[in-house]
Amino acid sequence: MSKYKIFVDGAVGTTGLRIHERLNKADDIELLTLPEELRKDLNARIAKVAEADLTFLCLPDEASKELVANAPQNARICDTSTAHRVNPDWIYGFAELSEQREKIKNANRVAVPGCHATGYIALVRPLVEKGILPTDYPLSCHSLTGYSGGGKAMIAEYENAERPEALNAPRVYGLALKHKHLPEMQALTLMQKPPIFTPVVADYYSGMLVTVPVPISALQAVKSGEEIANLLNEYYQGSPLISVHPFQTLPEDGMLSANAYAGKDSLEIFVYGNENQILLAARFDNLGKGASGAAVQCMNIMLGREETSGLEI
Repeated sequence: MSKYKIFVDGAVGTTGLRIHERLNKADDIELLTLPEELRKDLNARIAKVAEADLTFLCLPDEASKELVANAPQNARICDTSTAHRVNPDWIYGFAELSEQREKIKNANRVAVPGCHATGYIALVRPLVEKGILPTDYPLSCHSLTGYSGGGKAMIAEYENAERPEALNAPRVYGLALKHKHLPEMQALTLMQKPPIFTPVVADYYSGMLVTVPVPISALQAVKSGEEIANLLNEYYQGSPLISVHPFQTLPEDGMLSANAYAGKDSLEIFVYGNENQILLAARFDNLGKGASGAAVQCMNIMLGREETSGLEI
């Protein structure tokens, strides 16, 4: 049986390692590698890109742009950086959006979504598409993530036995309100402006909980959270990685734990509220559907493999 040749450029980073580990178990994939001394050699990397059926870029933005500028036009590339997510020449790798799966299937250049953006887009885009949420409404978004989202440096910081006490409590960041995910959060929800976005990192390894509050008065053609939950359920019907709970579905303790989906590649949506307000919530793994899991999903679609192959649902 012939195997797909896959090259992971940047396989030593958090996302690259997770992709490499997943694909190393597949019997229909051959992972292309470079010796350590050539790991940063542009010509050697370009040669691997040309040889591969598909390449994952798990690099800083500028390094990703450099490689893409020198890569063959017909090379199939999935980029996990923020470099190309709002580039019109690239396809955004969120397969569950309307008609997006087919676009990914036929693309040579796919930008894998950011973790925070994944939750926000999953909640907001269907409401905008259906004409329920006006595109000029000023939204806010709160997102809680595990420290693995900060990469190797942050993981080492949190797992250091002599770390500062400040790391014992949740910490708000992105205080200038210019987080790097905001451009895609605006563009892919079709909103006129990005949300006021508050990301928070806390003392647990992985898992993400993204919430978006909306007053009922801001919505059009619906009058309850139950209608919103039904609309989201219909939108994602048949999606293997996204599930929508019935309105007001509560865990036994009445709280949503952000790390409940750690280790999974799927995403679940909750809708809560009262007669005046609703709260939309998306829970998933920032390393799964928020990073390497989404990248592998895109690869599967592009290569014609089973969409969930190698994924933990």
